[in-house]
Amino acid sequence: MSNATIRDVAREADVSVASVSRVLNGHANVRPALRDRIESVATRLGYVPHAGARNLSLARAGAIGVVLPDLHGEFFSELLRGMDREASARGLQLLLTVLHAETERGIEAIDTMRGRIDGLIVMAPQVDADRLKRHLPPGLPTVLVNCARDMHTRAELRIDNQAGAEAMIDHLVATGRRRLVHITGPEDNIDAVERRQGVAVAAARAGLPVRYLPGDFREASGVAATTTLLDTIDSVDAIFAANDMMAIGVMTTLKRAGVTVPSQIAVAGFDDIPLARLISPALTTMGIDIAAFGIRAMQKLVQMSEGDDHASVECIAPTLIIRDTTDQSLETGHNRGEMS
Repeated sequence: MSNATIRDVAREADVSVASVSRVLNGHANVRPALRDRIESVATRLGYVPHAGARNLSLARAGAIGVVLPDLHGEFFSELLRGMDREASARGLQLLLTVLHAETERGIEAIDTMRGRIDGLIVMAPQVDADRLKRHLPPGLPTVLVNCARDMHTRAELRIDNQAGAEAMIDHLVATGRRRLVHITGPEDNIDAVERRQGVAVAAARAGLPVRYLPGDFREASGVAATTTLLDTIDSVDAIFAANDMMAIGVMTTLKRAGVTVPSQIAVAGFDDIPLARLISPALTTMGIDIAAFGIRAMQKLVQMSEGDDHASVECIAPTLIIRDTTDQSLETGHNRGEMS
């Protein structure tokens, strides 16, 4: 049913409109079975309350729930810095839940936030759409950040991962690289999946094969993947890691092995964490203003609470940032264009 109203939900669930309102507003004094029945009906009917009609504003509990997959690495610290900056400017606090490896337990923790928050920002790229939908309070303003696709009736903020990965492969090919390696992220992570897709599309367009090695977005997996290449390092002239932390692991491993970057092997990452520009040589990457991304997620949530930007999907394009690790000016006698 499209354009369902609160009365439609009440009639279908065989309860009063007041009961539906209490559930969708997160009141604690509702029996669990009744809450489950009303939320199930609201989800099935596709009912999402209009913020203005519910008199929503981010000023009741004074807190915003934030769900992140991890806190490890500079990406998440920058993302949180942006969210906190915008929240603090509006007099709001953040209530944080981290999924870690126990994804189901972390997603279920959303239930503990009921009645304690005025809105929710969820970044759960490793959680499938159906599983996530089951735990999202249907009446709560929510912004999904880089979550699984097909989350209809929910506002989304996304990074255009595939376009970014394509741009990086195009750049490596333009510098004459022909023997490409891509270190992937976790198999169940939508960011990693989309970046791998971008690599495959761009490489196919250039008529080049790609060797794929597994990673998990952590520096240690970049080290491990690169270590497997050392015995046949002459068969590689470019390594594109699915994030900067793995790319840094690549660089430290190559340095220890006496392999020079970029004269022997070009290295690239994704995200543009602060460390990417501080290491030597500085890392070529796909740039995202991560703090600004966090700010935008918070702004989008506020717009929802005010009745605007209800269920739009906003996609942020990353920018190719060319630094020393792929800079042709640092080449020393290698004619990459002649390699095949």
